[in-house]
Amino acid sequence: MEQTRRPRRLRRDGVRGLVSETSLAASDLIAPVFVDATTDERVPIESMPGHERVPLSEAVARVEEVLATGVEAVMVFGIPESKDARGSRAWASDGVVQEAVRQISAETDAYVITDVCLCEYTEHGHCGVLEEGARSGEGLTVKNDETLELLARTAVSHAEAGADMVAPSAMTDGQVGAIREALDDAGYANLPVMAYAVKYESAFYGPFRDAADGAPSFGDRRHYQMDPANRREAMTEAGLDVEEGADVLMVKPALPYLDVVADVRREFDVPVAAYNVSGEYAMLHAADEKGWLNVEEAAYESLLSIKRAGADLILTYFAEDLADRL
Repeated sequence: MEQTRRPRRLRRDGVRGLVSETSLAASDLIAPVFVDATTDERVPIESMPGHERVPLSEAVARVEEVLATGVEAVMVFGIPESKDARGSRAWASDGVVQEAVRQISAETDAYVITDVCLCEYTEHGHCGVLEEGARSGEGLTVKNDETLELLARTAVSHAEAGADMVAPSAMTDGQVGAIREALDDAGYANLPVMAYAVKYESAFYGPFRDAADGAPSFGDRRHYQMDPANRREAMTEAGLDVEEGADVLMVKPALPYLDVVADVRREFDVPVAAYNVSGEYAMLHAADEKGWLNVEEAAYESLLSIKRAGADLILTYFAEDLADRL
């Protein structure tokens, strides 16, 4: 019997692009920017080739570099000048993120998103206020409700500095609701919240913790970040954030959790973001250095897979590298 359907007919040059199902553009991407209050010069991040911590004096220049590639949005992370048990520099009006955001907002057209968490600011490296005796290890517990108050103060301080969007990442129960209420009360009812709604306790965060100086000094984060074995629980987490007022839902990491990205896209009618995390970035660069694959081609395919799974926005360290191609 003669074959009448030949999919290869539509894979030829000229028509291939016309029937392509998924598109990826520079405007889909968000570029992370690390601003370091402890340095006066740019510091390369060894585990993330091509990325640096920049001093506050170069925050604007760094963002201008991003904008020049066609990427329009940045996520600002801060390394503070000092740390304490409660992470008080996170909400300080003269904190590193607050100062950076003021400058970036005043001098560039970037869409500025800020990470709202305490791990970079606490001396213990955990994402909130710890219970007494937590250093014993197994009993590690973050005080959920006390942490909410501090996250809300941090989000408001970012809004006051000029942030266009805040992104709570602490996986604290109720964080979106607490931040939404605080923003509304402070007069920022129109400022959106991008929730790290589904954030797994992942082995792929290692290089970021070097970049942001946010690794736990003891214990781990399994008691508040999600179990990588759980898929259905992700829908519970995302649903709670939608009920509390989240404008965007993020899944982190991206590549090991494409099924979850697809689930969130299918279940909720809000924009979906995915974080193509530092470990995903670093492993492709390491393989490229070995000559095992081409990093640009592998990065493009990776981001395309994230978009195909359902992400509307992708936070990625490849943003600048791929923007020209896109």
